[in-house]
Formats: sequence, C-alpha cells, structure tokens
Amino acid sequence: MPRRPKVWMLSTRRPTPKPSPAEKAAITQACEALITETIIPTYLPEVRPRDFNHPVAINGKWLSNKYRFITKFVCPDPSSTAPRFESAYARIDYDGPDRFSVWWHRHTGEWRCVFEDRRLTEALHLIVTEPYIRPPV
Repeated sequence: MPRRPKVWMLSTRRPTPKPSPAEKAAITQACEALITETIIPTYLPEVRPRDFNHPVAINGKWLSNKYRFITKFVCPDPSSTAPRFESAYARIDYDGPDRFSVWWHRHTGEWRCVFEDRRLTEALHLIVTEPYIRPPV
C-alpha cells in the first residue's frame, strides 16, 4: 500500500502567554519571598558539607513563561565532572493573568503538571505544602 504524501498544516496549538514586565516583577518578588522566608528555613537551614554532592543554595529563575525553583549543589569529589550543578525541582507556568500551573520534576527528568488554573498565592502555597514537591536536600 503506498504511503500518503506529507502535507503542511496549520498548528492548532495556542500561543503561550507571556507576563508583562510588571507582572513578571511581582511574580518574582512573591517567589523570592517564599524561597527566603519558607523554603530555605524549612529545607536548608544550614549548609552541611559532606564527601558527596550536597545542597548549598535554593533560588529561582525564569525560563520563558516559567518560573523554576532550583537547588544548587556542590561536588567536593575531585573526580567529579563538574564542581557545581543545579537541579530544578518545581516550576510554575504563567497561563494568563493570575493563572498558573504547578509542575513537579520527577526523578526520571520528566516534568508533570500536578495542578492547573490556580492563582499565584494558591500555587505558591501548594509548592510548600504538597509532600512530593520538595527540594532534593
């Protein structure tokens, strides 16, 4: 049976919304406040050096319309390929004005959406309270 020829079609995907600079600044401020006031005192109150990889900081970073929560690690072993590395463990995706999706980073490297269509305060509360969304410390 002959194969059908390939045809160009219009994509039905909707474009991803981007936050305005004012929204982005407000989101960044709320996320950084959450990190400094809740996440660091709970999960990384002090840095404990070990012989293997250990966390030294928790921070956040934007990537397109996604704000990722990141743990920074140090590798003291001289045979390690990199002395430092970062690992994102959660993110919130901007879906529209005050609408966010909460994503969780699995140990397999796959991102999973666990909550959709949430307000910023609710999304940040879920990142702190859900038992499987925790920094790898």
